[in-house]
Amino acid sequence: MLHLILADAELETVPPEIASDRTVRWQARRRGRRPTELLLDSNYHYVAMRRLPEADRRGRPDIVHLCLLLALDSPLNREGLLRLYVHTRHDKLVTVDPATRIPRAQNRFAGLLEQLFLIGAVPPERPLLRIEDSSLSDIIRRIGAAKVITFIERGEKKTYGELFQGLSREDEVCVIVGAFPHGDFRSDVAKLSDELVCVDPERLEAATVTARAIYAYEEALSIQKKRLG
Repeated sequence: MLHLILADAELETVPPEIASDRTVRWQARRRGRRPTELLLDSNYHYVAMRRLPEADRRGRPDIVHLCLLLALDSPLNREGLLRLYVHTRHDKLVTVDPATRIPRAQNRFAGLLEQLFLIGAVPPERPLLRIEDSSLSDIIRRIGAAKVITFIERGEKKTYGELFQGLSREDEVCVIVGAFPHGDFRSDVAKLSDELVCVDPERLEAATVTARAIYAYEEALSIQKKRLG
């Protein structure tokens, strides 16, 4: 089983510090929500966000959106061998059910997450997404993986084919991908990981690493061959 954590994701609602900004209040009225119930998005709140610490990397729900779309549509997920988690900068944990169908439109995805932050689980009658307080170390401890691999630029250089050598589908494996636009992890991944791995000499987008890591795991377990029969 592969457990994929999108870590330190820049996913949060509008902080109180900028809730009174004119553009935020306008969007809130238009959406029928309180300003602090809106999803922070640098596309809409860029000017107001200048007052926030680390403003240049915050408000990026698009990164999580694309990663989830790719992961949930993978053959690995269809085989029931993928578990997905989103860990945010404020130590919130979103657990994603493998059966979840994420909206492809960005605005609908934002609305889904706003509802999730507001009520804690969506849809309420049969939750596919749940949110709770949890640090990255708490998640990893709960998973109890035989190996924890973090993709990071300063890590040991490895090919995708080397990542999952010697592992079987019975082994719980955890992969951590940074879901932020630039900079380093805010969480101490060095202490939490068995391996820090670099798979390319240039910085790759989170969605690219997500897709390639899942494919590498599928190859290691011969998922395609088994599906084609």
